[in-house]
Amino acid sequence: MWKNRNVWIILTGEFVAGLGLWLGIIGNLEFMQDRVPSDFVKAVILAIGLLAGVAIGPLAGRLTDQGSKKKIMLISSIVRALSVIFMFVAIETNSVVWMVIFLIILQGSAAFYFPARQAAIPLIVKERELLALNGVHMNVSTLSRVIGTAIAGVLLTLISLRNVYALSLVAYLLLAVATLFLKLDETKTPSAKKVDAKASSGFKDVFPIIKSIPVIFMTLVMTLIPLLFLGGFNLLVINISELQDSTAIKGWIYTAEGLAFMTGAFMIKRIGEKFSAFSILFSFSFLIGVAQLMLYFADIPFMSIAAFVLFGFSVGCFFPTAVTIFQTRMPKEYHGRFFSFRNMLDRIIFQVVLLVTGFFLDLIGLQLMVVLFGISSIAMTGAFLVYTRKHQLHIEEDSTEKMSS
Repeated sequence: MWKNRNVWIILTGEFVAGLGLWLGIIGNLEFMQDRVPSDFVKAVILAIGLLAGVAIGPLAGRLTDQGSKKKIMLISSIVRALSVIFMFVAIETNSVVWMVIFLIILQGSAAFYFPARQAAIPLIVKERELLALNGVHMNVSTLSRVIGTAIAGVLLTLISLRNVYALSLVAYLLLAVATLFLKLDETKTPSAKKVDAKASSGFKDVFPIIKSIPVIFMTLVMTLIPLLFLGGFNLLVINISELQDSTAIKGWIYTAEGLAFMTGAFMIKRIGEKFSAFSILFSFSFLIGVAQLMLYFADIPFMSIAAFVLFGFSVGCFFPTAVTIFQTRMPKEYHGRFFSFRNMLDRIIFQVVLLVTGFFLDLIGLQLMVVLFGISSIAMTGAFLVYTRKHQLHIEEDSTEKMSS
């Protein structure tokens, strides 16, 4: 795998783009923190961008299955770079409206890029290497987040917000350059000649496939639990910082959670050799609920960091396992539409959780909210476990063998 030129291009592009993304995210939070006092209004602003990604999801899925994945990744990278121009206007005019336009274009381009990238990964490595590559890919993404947030925090004290976004723009342009060198043999995709005819129906053909393969349906449902934490992640960090009256805790939380995620994603290959995917998904889903409950003690720096470490390690094991199941069990001719549908579903859940998080933070405060979320996560995990055992929806042996081979 490490001798594969495409692997290095994908990983390098992901790292550079991740730096740009997190420079922009920290910049967004800084921009809103000075201009938008309400957590709920902050959530609404962020949700508008996510909604744009949801609206464009079906089109993105069809085009990914119909056309060149490389071309879609390249065009969406260029559009993402151009979107930063609107953030420059927002800073100059001190207007949140221009920031909303920036978020809409940014999330719209991401709605094309991410499904195309997920569909491209199985085309560049052998199936037995997918779990390892997914783990490494997520580690690279997390490393870029850790470094990006740390750099952004330092840069905001040294340079203007405008220059932070300028660096973000450079990163997106470098992603486009890296994508140019990617070589994909898309003729190997099964039933490639039939895709053009089928893809015009959008998600309609994907739903029966999801229903007919229990492991895909169950894994898709299980991903809702970590999203209950991730959806309001940035708002949680802001509130913990305010609760502890410490700006430094933001950096510690992002760093600790990121390192824990990387550790989980690094160890998942060995864990997958000893435990079934079924056990991995449910065990770490439960631990995510425990991490949420631990944030009841968010006023204590050690406990808040420990909660994010537990969460980071859990999702570092959970997501590579889930993505590998999707890539190996879903027929490749449906990858574009499936990953677009999953991306759209994630955005809807993110949007709902973001709004609910902002609402509850204003209404009942951080500590009561995380108890409510933690109990909900553990209860959902238990309910899903009972349901799968009752209906015998176990992950097939061949799926487990593929992951551990």
